[in-house]
Amino acid sequence: MSDTDDSVIDEAQPDGRRQRSQRSRQKIVAAMLKLVRGGEMRPSAAQVAEASGVSLRTVFRHFEEMDSLFREMTAIIEQEIKPILMRPLTSTNWRAQVDELISKRIDVYERIMPMKVSGSVRRFQSAYLKEDYDEFLAIERAGLKNVLPKAVQKNAQLYAALEMTISFEAWRSMRQDRGLSAKQAEGVLQFAVDKLLSE
Repeated sequence: MSDTDDSVIDEAQPDGRRQRSQRSRQKIVAAMLKLVRGGEMRPSAAQVAEASGVSLRTVFRHFEEMDSLFREMTAIIEQEIKPILMRPLTSTNWRAQVDELISKRIDVYERIMPMKVSGSVRRFQSAYLKEDYDEFLAIERAGLKNVLPKAVQKNAQLYAALEMTISFEAWRSMRQDRGLSAKQAEGVLQFAVDKLLSE
């Protein structure tokens, strides 16, 4: 593999180096995302170089900007889940809307789980990933509050239990730690929510 994939200037094209660097970066981001989705939570530079088809030196150069690479991967994921998040709730009563919200979250959680787990591994060394984590929690809370009646929101214990039950962390634990299928995990989640709201 050559080390000249983004380091040789094309005299006939003054911005050739910049364009090659951008193409290499896109390959690196795509390779990292593929590796993470494949279960490699902390892909090494060598793994990324092999998966992306660029030189190890090029990967190391871009790895110096790890936060920006994660931003680019996050942007790709956000575009994938945006249609799900924008899908309106169609039920007319709040209890049915809770079920719809759960269904939407499960769809999103399944798509983002590898990326979120990978980010969790690194977030204590990255201001961007910590900020992204806090923003995700805020979005989760806002989504739940939008469908719950005031009486449920004011019951601090019940609200906290619901928030925890349908959180990403609970979903990740069921899917990864307990080895449940998505269908089994959905059943557990729905059972827990039904019990909480029937009290």
